[in-house]
Amino acid sequence: MTEIQPVYGSPALTVDNALVIADLHIGVEAHLMSKGFHIRSHTDDMYDEILSCAGDCNKLFVLGDVKNSVPGSSKQEYREIPDFFIRLSEVFNTVTIVRGNHDTNIEEYLPAEVKVMPATGMKVGDVGFVHGHTWPSEDVMRCDTLVMAHNHPAMAFVDGVSKQMTEPCWVRGRFISGGDRYQEYPGRFVIIPAFNRILGGSPVNAEGTEFLGPLMKEEFIDIDNMEIYLLDGINIGKRKDNMVKCRLWGKGRR
Repeated sequence: MTEIQPVYGSPALTVDNALVIADLHIGVEAHLMSKGFHIRSHTDDMYDEILSCAGDCNKLFVLGDVKNSVPGSSKQEYREIPDFFIRLSEVFNTVTIVRGNHDTNIEEYLPAEVKVMPATGMKVGDVGFVHGHTWPSEDVMRCDTLVMAHNHPAMAFVDGVSKQMTEPCWVRGRFISGGDRYQEYPGRFVIIPAFNRILGGSPVNAEGTEFLGPLMKEEFIDIDNMEIYLLDGINIGKRKDNMVKCRLWGKGRR
């Protein structure tokens, strides 16, 4: 059975000899600058964290949303994405991207050796990988575990004076049905946090949360009993036992 292990303290996952990350959103700083916020680029920080997470991994899987702008592209994306992946290709034997909803024409930015898989996902052994914004292929759904991204999961904490904070988190759960679409479906799933720390996250335990993606519905998964883990490995418990009332943010397209 494939070994799936979160990297302690980082929003990254190892699956056998592959490092798995998602939601880089390179160029988000340019978007924030257009809104009046002046934030330095964190692309080099992400590169350094990838190297610190890699360990013995010789493959890198990026589960979508490499770039931030959609539609179009920013000067920051044109400037930073090619160099970022050239450097990664010098570290890993293979670099594979599963297309996300922000990755229109992503091939234009990438060195030839980086492989781009369709948004319907890919399967490696008994594990499937998707970004999560569209339906996986039937072949990908014939896996034991499906690894998804897209929702930027975070745990919301609210104190006695209604002060709110969030922490990135892992979400693990199980499929209960393939609906009318899939005759075969995985036994379990993992939702990976956004790798870009600037993005923060969207609370998975806030009342009124609307999860993104066609599979994130009660028809397919047991939403109430999803297990929440912080990046340091602490098991917060089941979603239904940790619900809070708080101001929702980060809703809509991600």
